[in-house]
Amino acid sequence: MKYFKQIIIVAFLVFVCSCSNSENSNNDGKATLSIKLVDEPGDYEHVYVEVIDVMVKYQNDTDSDDDENGWESIGIINPGVYDLLELTGGVSLQLIDNEEVDTGLLKQIRLVLGDDNSVVLEGEDVPRSLNTPSAQQSGLKIMVNQEINSGFNYDFILDFDADESIVMAGNSGNINLKPVLRASLEINSGSLSGTILPADVVVEVEATNGEFTAATITDNSGNFQIEGLSPGIYTITITPDDDSMLNSVIIENVEIVVGEITILDTITLE
Repeated sequence: MKYFKQIIIVAFLVFVCSCSNSENSNNDGKATLSIKLVDEPGDYEHVYVEVIDVMVKYQNDTDSDDDENGWESIGIINPGVYDLLELTGGVSLQLIDNEEVDTGLLKQIRLVLGDDNSVVLEGEDVPRSLNTPSAQQSGLKIMVNQEINSGFNYDFILDFDADESIVMAGNSGNINLKPVLRASLEINSGSLSGTILPADVVVEVEATNGEFTAATITDNSGNFQIEGLSPGIYTITITPDDDSMLNSVIIENVEIVVGEITILDTITLE
């Protein structure tokens, strides 16, 4: 199946802080942490990555951001190999669910990958190995700088841009995985969703406000969802697969509101 090339997007990690019913808001207790993984689409049949751990690092007066001290593993629910291209259209992979963590200033999060990573290029059936030296050695560091308070749950969404994360290494034939993540604070953001028909056509949905761009593809039912959009007015570009012979659609002045899901009316391509 053909997937679309995406605009280069600055790597970032999407996260949300949501209040629980607890009245205890000091830093002497515990908080909970949830993390799920989603994907920007790419021009590949499959992108397989082995996710083995998630680590966190809190503020320490004696450590710098680049210091390797102070990291602690919080584990993941199901370590294993996952196809990133299945994590589109509102589908996500729950890595951590309401894990109890310490309070304090959370400086960084690391997504640690194993070495069983591969890609299936368009028109091919056999996976090609992905070289991931930096991810294997220390994990993918994402700056967070989020105060973690007792009685709160912090939900992080890691948006893995598969297309920008895979680098063809010249004439060597090697393919490198240099993961790119995107980030925004979801408590200050909203989401966009809708349905596009006919459902059997692969469609790219791109949202941009002139400064920030995010995209996804529809699932097998024609549904899509883009999370972590900063509030404002967006232009939505809907682009079907070239082979479908259907026309693209542009929708102007779509408002994204903090804490809400903006649902577009069903769009039928012609």
